[in-house]
Amino acid sequence: MDIEARIKRRQRRDGQPRLIRDYESLSPVAHVDEPSDRGPVLERLLDHLDPVFDGSLPPNAYLYGPAGAGKSAVVTALFAELERLCGDRGSVIHTSTRAATRAAPRFVYVDGRSTASEFEFYHAVLDALVEGTVPEHGISTDELRDRLHDVLGASPGAVVAVDHVDGPGTAGADELIDRFASLPSNVSWLAVGRADPDDVALTRYTASAVQVDPYRRQALVDLLMARMSAGLARRAVDHALARRVAEWADGNAHDALAVVFVAADRADRAGRSALGDDDVAEAIEEVPEPCVSLGRVFALPDNRLVVLRKLVDLDADDRASVTATTEAVSSDPDVDLSPGTVKRFLYEMAEIGVVERVQSEEWDGRGRPPSRVELRFPPTAFRRLYDLQQ
Repeated sequence: MDIEARIKRRQRRDGQPRLIRDYESLSPVAHVDEPSDRGPVLERLLDHLDPVFDGSLPPNAYLYGPAGAGKSAVVTALFAELERLCGDRGSVIHTSTRAATRAAPRFVYVDGRSTASEFEFYHAVLDALVEGTVPEHGISTDELRDRLHDVLGASPGAVVAVDHVDGPGTAGADELIDRFASLPSNVSWLAVGRADPDDVALTRYTASAVQVDPYRRQALVDLLMARMSAGLARRAVDHALARRVAEWADGNAHDALAVVFVAADRADRAGRSALGDDDVAEAIEEVPEPCVSLGRVFALPDNRLVVLRKLVDLDADDRASVTATTEAVSSDPDVDLSPGTVKRFLYEMAEIGVVERVQSEEWDGRGRPPSRVELRFPPTAFRRLYDLQQ
């Protein structure tokens, strides 16, 4: 029973019936404490992490599976709970059958999408291990690494999970290998990605690989029903629509939740008390295939997000070419960026797949053909989530 969530839903009431009671419960970028239908994966991860229950470190490992399979949800939930259970640093994790005499290691989760640089990586790990805030300025990468050695050298060690290791715009395998090698010997790591282990250089340094399969259709229906029950008005949850979305998503929970989020927002703005077939159909049309993760989008620096926020409101004419898009975004009084910077951001985001440059069919054959800017994520979901954060 989440008392805080229940209170917040009632605080949002404005005297009018509301379809959406809690946006976070519907959000494709929000993870729940208990991921649905991922019990077998949790068990395999716990088998791998079993040495920590005796106060020892497990070997390195690689967790992999397709987009939307719940990898991040499982790892963040498991590592948060293990770190909570180890909150008393003078004790170990005890079970009913065994109690170790050595203190348990720490558990650190790092998102590779926001820690592409060496500085960002060491900063994220150190920030998770120490009390207080680690400064982001006035400290060098070498100083961060030295402090990490000091902190870890006086501890039982740590298990570091690095998520999205093979995503666009993240550190390469060789860079990650060097970073892991530079950490103290009492650190083991869990890399999380999509690629098959045979195609990942990191697996040369792992003892095992744990596979995560896509959600089965009924499991995805159950996940959607649970999230809709938490986020929508009591009579707005429709099992038939959940089945329709799950069938379309084909095992991808992120895309399924994106459809539900967009459909709910559309129905709510129209003043309806429940989702309809047209809401779901329009939402499915809005989610591109393939769709980049909204988590990838929100991992971008703030200045890139400002550009995207203006971009999602542009009409087709303003996105007809990179030049037209640059002019439309940079001329907005809320964007304090030069046209050259905006254009550079657009090219950078195209390289990592957040937007796509699509060659125009209307071209007179002179010079380079213009490329219109297309979004690779659902604009309604991004717009609403971005605005809620402001």
